[in-house]
Amino acid sequence: MAHSSAPLTLPVLPLDDEVVLPGMVVPLDLSDTEVRAAVEAAQAAVRAEGTAAGKPRVLLVPRVDGAYASTGVLGTVEQVGRLSDGDPGALIRGRGRVRIGAGTTGPGAALWVEGISIDESAPEPLPGQVAELVKEYKALATDWLKKRGAWQIVDRVQQIEDVSALADNSGYSPFLTTAQKVELLETADPVARLKLATEQLREHLAEQDVAESIAKDVQEGVDKQQREFLLRRQLDAVRKELRELNGEAEGEESDDYRARVEAADLPEKVREAALKEVDKLERSSDQSPEGSWIRTWLDTVLELPWNERTEDVYDIKGARAVLDAEHAGLKDVKERITEYLAVRKRRAERGLGVVGGRRGGAVLALVGPPGVGKTSVAESVAHAMGRKFVRVALGGVRDEAEVRGHRRTYVGALPGRIVRAIKEAGSMNPVVLLDEIDKIGSDFRGDPAAALLEVLDPAQNHTFRDHYLEVELDLSDVVFLATANVLEAIPEALLDRMELVRLDGYTEDEKVVIARDHLLPRQLERAGLEPGEVALDDAALRKLAGEYTREAGVRNLERALARLLRKTAAQHESGERELPFTVTPDDLRALIGRPHHVPESAQDPAERRTSVPGVATGLAVTGAGGDVLFVEASLADPETGAAGLTLTGQLGDVMKESAQIALSYLRSHGAELELPVADLKDRGVHVHFPAGAVPKDGPSAGITLVTALASLLSGRLVRTDVAMTGEVSLTGRVLPIGGLKQKLLAAHRAGITTVVIPKRNEPDLDDVPAEVLDKLEVHPVTDVRQVLEIALAPAEVRVPVAA
Repeated sequence: MAHSSAPLTLPVLPLDDEVVLPGMVVPLDLSDTEVRAAVEAAQAAVRAEGTAAGKPRVLLVPRVDGAYASTGVLGTVEQVGRLSDGDPGALIRGRGRVRIGAGTTGPGAALWVEGISIDESAPEPLPGQVAELVKEYKALATDWLKKRGAWQIVDRVQQIEDVSALADNSGYSPFLTTAQKVELLETADPVARLKLATEQLREHLAEQDVAESIAKDVQEGVDKQQREFLLRRQLDAVRKELRELNGEAEGEESDDYRARVEAADLPEKVREAALKEVDKLERSSDQSPEGSWIRTWLDTVLELPWNERTEDVYDIKGARAVLDAEHAGLKDVKERITEYLAVRKRRAERGLGVVGGRRGGAVLALVGPPGVGKTSVAESVAHAMGRKFVRVALGGVRDEAEVRGHRRTYVGALPGRIVRAIKEAGSMNPVVLLDEIDKIGSDFRGDPAAALLEVLDPAQNHTFRDHYLEVELDLSDVVFLATANVLEAIPEALLDRMELVRLDGYTEDEKVVIARDHLLPRQLERAGLEPGEVALDDAALRKLAGEYTREAGVRNLERALARLLRKTAAQHESGERELPFTVTPDDLRALIGRPHHVPESAQDPAERRTSVPGVATGLAVTGAGGDVLFVEASLADPETGAAGLTLTGQLGDVMKESAQIALSYLRSHGAELELPVADLKDRGVHVHFPAGAVPKDGPSAGITLVTALASLLSGRLVRTDVAMTGEVSLTGRVLPIGGLKQKLLAAHRAGITTVVIPKRNEPDLDDVPAEVLDKLEVHPVTDVRQVLEIALAPAEVRVPVAA
């Protein structure tokens, strides 16, 4: 344990950013003023005391950033002479620690201080724990010295037995910082000091091991690269010798690409671009990443069918027969494809296949509700024309590079979906289906719909440039068919480049034909049934289409058929039913449950929606086709004081405005119509559009709103078999609307027999199937008065207005 002894008076020898520990012998430069002053003061003190004073003594004190340490080392000046560089110097040996006290006076120019010597002797004998510490320190020190090749010092360290001396031996370590050495100096307890020295040495060895490991890994990597470089050079030399032995011409991979480009049937500009890339490949090194980019680009260019084309089948009647066999209905699409083929045939016969660099491609947009066969008709078009078919799914695509490709400098760059579709088809004139073009999104990566503007423009797409290829690609001979559910979701500029073909849904008769000729055979096969084992008569199919499903397309009808056949197959397997079996309308409830859609006209009169005044039937267009829309109106009790108009049912701004217009019209013209308009001033009007969870908007419910409010005020019921559509103006004019065909098909599906439409929509009736018009009594009108005359039932018995 360290303890203090007699006080000492010594000259201070400051050490800047250096630390001397007891036991160390260090040379100091006497040309430094402070060092020389301290040594001379010590020598003067010795001369004054006489020969018994011994060697001159100084106090070695570390000075860090101008501040002195609290502990110094008593040093004796062993020798004064010349250093190796010829400058005057002194050799000083550290003797022991001294705790520095107050300053005092003394001879010479040095600073004198009083200090107390610290006794640092360790207990004898050493405890077991301290002995283990001594052993560990010697082992670590020996390990470090051996790594540095200082074998002569190893024995000296091993011979040190004193704990304090062993700890102070760390002062010679070059890896210790000044702060670490000061900490060792100020730690008076020998055991604690040895622990600190051991920890510092252990940390340094650990850092050294990590540094050596990193250096070794780096060296190994460099050696591997050098070895690989040498081996590749040797391999090239061996190949060259073998070629010379076999009499072959010298060639490389770039020569192979050059031969492939020259042998390929490429357009002139594409050939020039490809040969430029081959030149770059020849100049690039094997290690350059550019080489792999060029090789990938050349492979893509060489795989494209630049001059491959399939011959169109110009059998117009045969093409129409194929379309009729694969799809029922869809008259507009079939006529457009037949026209296209007829024109192509005539142009080919007259040598007009290519005009101004452009060929006669086509861009059609098939717009209609889900399940009407938009996607499948595209495959039939390719079949009828004898062309290859490729489908490009655009639903959810948000990156413009998906259409136009990525720049070649990006890692993993690819050409766009259009180029990939051409490559997949293997010809330059396939039928390309751009599926769900209205589902394209846009975000910070660009707008894919804008990238399609060039693709779908017949005036531009003969020079289409993909960002990856950067050469012109002729798309003018491609037949593009785009499908969409919602026309409004397609950008106007894009829609302007396409020819619009509407698929508004099927009539009930068409659904029966589709189910019988297409859906039933497919579902029989999927249910594992033979064609004759289960049959459905037309009445059963009609009931399935009319009462079990109510949709524009036939997807749910196909699902109902599949469920019915699965049920029949399961009953046969369990022994409940014998096959063959013919399903009749009466069997449907037992097999697949009750009908989901009973026509309003087929319900009990008391249960109908229009069995009370204030309810009218309108027609609307949704994303799933046309549908019937009920409008309900009621008057509040005058005592509640809740005057004004209340609208519910998730309505858009346009529909809210239609309700305001209807109310304003009745207020201003109610007297002419013999309606009690005074009720409208004193009582609140509430208009509701079920279903409340479905958003609704548009002006075409205008006359329906007027009819509902007129029914409410007059007490006359709205006829159950009447539905209506049309925009209303403040003067009572009935204005035209859109989607008439879809609305009339929906009215027909819902069992409506009388429909009121705007007079100016009368030309649109040409698009409605004849079998639907035959079953509907259509009234074109120009004024709301005509609507009320048709829609409101005669007031034989006055019905009191419901509050």
